Amino acid sequence: MILITGATGTIGSAVVRQLVAEGVPVRAATRDPRNAVFPDGVEVVRVDYREPDTFAPAMTGIEAAFLNGLPGPDDTGPDAALVAAARGAGVRRVVKLSAVGTGDPRLGIPGSWHVPGEEAVRNSGLEWTILRPNTFASNTFSWIEPLTTGSPVPNLTGDGRQAVVDPRDVAEVATAALRTGAHDGRIYTLTGPTLQTGRDQAAVLAEVIGRPITVTDIAEADARAFLTSAGLPPAFVEGALTGQTFIRNGHNELISGDIAEVLGRPARGYAEWAADHRAAFVPVTAG
Repeated sequence: MILITGATGTIGSAVVRQLVAEGVPVRAATRDPRNAVFPDGVEVVRVDYREPDTFAPAMTGIEAAFLNGLPGPDDTGPDAALVAAARGAGVRRVVKLSAVGTGDPRLGIPGSWHVPGEEAVRNSGLEWTILRPNTFASNTFSWIEPLTTGSPVPNLTGDGRQAVVDPRDVAEVATAALRTGAHDGRIYTLTGPTLQTGRDQAAVLAEVIGRPITVTDIAEADARAFLTSAGLPPAFVEGALTGQTFIRNGHNELISGDIAEVLGRPARGYAEWAADHRAAFVPVTAG
């Protein structure tokens, strides 16, 4: 039995589906089991990150656990408590979802958000693997709304390039690490195969949906107001601005071969992700 925390999130839900497809018993942890939808056969348990007493029951009888916390400016990350609960329950292996740039001083405060969780995992005495994925290709789902209204899609990272990663690849690496101790002690940086700017991604998506996409560059000086108007809390706005500057300055121009090493095949590119998710964007092309 493998426990997936954050099981309704982008990566957590994909890991659940992948494990089910491979015939592995899965326990999915979510704050609201009554409203969560999972594949048949998945055991669902309640875990609330702000209620640590929900952790130990979820860990009982588990072989491996996927730790998908919520670190951020409000210090909501429960990784250390999750690790302690896993150790207390006799869990053998943990896989932590972290983020690219963790520990890099150039990334400032956001680069520190996952550091305590990574330290807890490395010092746990359990088999462990840490995943540091790059920006998700699926983040461009945020473009659906402006495309629907005929507005330009925003580019907040200027000419900064990054190798966005397909969440399915992250989930497959997580699944591999959860199922075997062969990845014990490894920290994997997970990226796509190609460096692209925001405009490059928009051009790829435009070709896929058969419709031009207009892009508006949000100047660095205007980014705070833009993010604030989107309703983001001030602390998250500051973190996002730091991350955008990191990318603008070329600090995220890296391509890793870790996905290929683990999965034995090349990482999926943004073009493949866009083609496979074309249906999500097709309604906005009508008319």
